[in-house]
Amino acid sequence: MPTTSQQELFRFLEDRFACAQACTECARACALRASLVDPDGTEQQELVRRKGIMCAEVCDATCRVLSEQNHLDEAGIRVQLEWCRTVCLESAHVFDGQPGAEESAEACRACAKACTEFIATLV
Repeated sequence: MPTTSQQELFRFLEDRFACAQACTECARACALRASLVDPDGTEQQELVRRKGIMCAEVCDATCRVLSEQNHLDEAGIRVQLEWCRTVCLESAHVFDGQPGAEESAEACRACAKACTEFIATLV
């Protein structure tokens, strides 16, 4: 039977993986959303495109931070997660007003939630 510290480590790694997976899903959804917007469209469409690209890039970077054996300390990981959460929530808000963007907005909210939950595991 695993010890409490082993159980805590397993839980931490599961939460880290879940957050990385949510970031991957969000990056995919946002990149797709951005690709569907006409680059010569309205100002609102341009905002959706820019937010989609930015969110995809931030989520991708966050996923890499969580997936790789890197040398970032806990404070650096926390900053990355908070940045990702903020960008995801901003993107979800922008996507809310767009027809057909519900899935992208939901992916952004799920990623923000996963980041929030993972931040809570960092002491």
